[in-house]
Amino acid sequence: MSLTTPDAIRTLQRKLYTKAKQDPAYRFYALYDKVWRADILMFAYRLVRANKGSPGVDGMDFEDIEQKIGIDTFLSELAQDLKDKTYHPSPVRRVMIPKADGSLRPLGIPTIRDRVAQMAVKLVIEPIFEADFCPNSFGFRPKKSAHDAVDEIADALSRGYTQVIDADLSKYFDSIPHAELLAVVAERVVDSAILHVIKLWLKAPVIGEDKDGTRKNVGGGKASSRGTPQGGVISPLLSNCYLHVLDRIWEKHQLRWKLKARIVRYADDFVVLCKGEVDEPLAAVRYVLDRFDLTLNESKTRIVDARQESFNFLGFAIRVSKSWRTGKSYRHICPAPKSLAKIMDRITQLTGRDCTPIPLEDIVGSMNATLRGWTNYFHYRNSSKALYKVKIHAEVRLRTHLMKRHKVKDRGTGISRFTSQQLYTKYGLYKVSTTAGWKSAHALA
Repeated sequence: MSLTTPDAIRTLQRKLYTKAKQDPAYRFYALYDKVWRADILMFAYRLVRANKGSPGVDGMDFEDIEQKIGIDTFLSELAQDLKDKTYHPSPVRRVMIPKADGSLRPLGIPTIRDRVAQMAVKLVIEPIFEADFCPNSFGFRPKKSAHDAVDEIADALSRGYTQVIDADLSKYFDSIPHAELLAVVAERVVDSAILHVIKLWLKAPVIGEDKDGTRKNVGGGKASSRGTPQGGVISPLLSNCYLHVLDRIWEKHQLRWKLKARIVRYADDFVVLCKGEVDEPLAAVRYVLDRFDLTLNESKTRIVDARQESFNFLGFAIRVSKSWRTGKSYRHICPAPKSLAKIMDRITQLTGRDCTPIPLEDIVGSMNATLRGWTNYFHYRNSSKALYKVKIHAEVRLRTHLMKRHKVKDRGTGISRFTSQQLYTKYGLYKVSTTAGWKSAHALA
């Protein structure tokens, strides 16, 4: 859900952005008093609520706040703590999220109170860093998207930058050194109260759970010197601030022209597209990362000739292909095999045999939410074939589920009883559009 920024907050953000843009050396001293402003905290709460999310270690959800405490009381108490500088964050709750390769990714979930405080700080300081960020950075930034990043890659490929360094950082969010990160932030924001509260978030203990539900400390704390938990509201901005150093060095030393290499970055995912040899650009990337105590994951970093094979970026498989009709080259961009397999597996899971006791409208509702989200993202460029596969798979799985529910064993009977048209008109299945193309994709984006 998109929320309109109130005029007073927008005016403040414009002033901060304009000042930062006009004076790249200016350092901001007086910002903390904006954080606990009533209008900023209220808008921060609305943004956090719109993002939904699970409760933190205190178990408190939005309904608890609104029904047991009251939003005004909740925010006024937070404002007072921030104003008096008695605010201290709660530990971060860690949950493990399955990845496509079967491994687990740690996700840190602060309490709602801490998420609101982080959002308030983000509302104030983000415009300052936005004035500095380079145009090749697209992740978690206002008015920029994953599709914009892919468009930038497509443009580079069309200009002959077809030798690709498909980079992968080793555990980036866990590796960011606190002291160096705070130093980067302090290049622009020297308000000691802002820096102090950011440091508190970086040092917050991380609490995990055993299989039996027993809680234990799994990281963080005052002794920790690295990492910003994925899942925190402020974490994407901080991660962008730290990797902005790579973008800035590339721009300042004109490496795009000297090395004939363009960087396209989405948070910690980035590729370097080269017009020629990759040795020097790769060495430059390694040098900059090493200076800032980061490393490439050598086992996952690949060198790809996009004219010969595809590389994956933000869920898409990207390559340069030749048209069988005209023989001309074009940029072929479609869902990566893992992205396609993931949606197929999810639809299969939602319609499995063990789901028969679940009300049918809940089954179809879950399918529709999954299909709609996937389609909105991947209805883009050359994705028509993949979209068609997803559409047919969804029809087959819902029909199979209906046959099990109604004890129809004969496949022919099932097809005639639960026709494709009925799946949409009678049962309300979301119809996946299979006409992805450049124009329609941009109309949806």
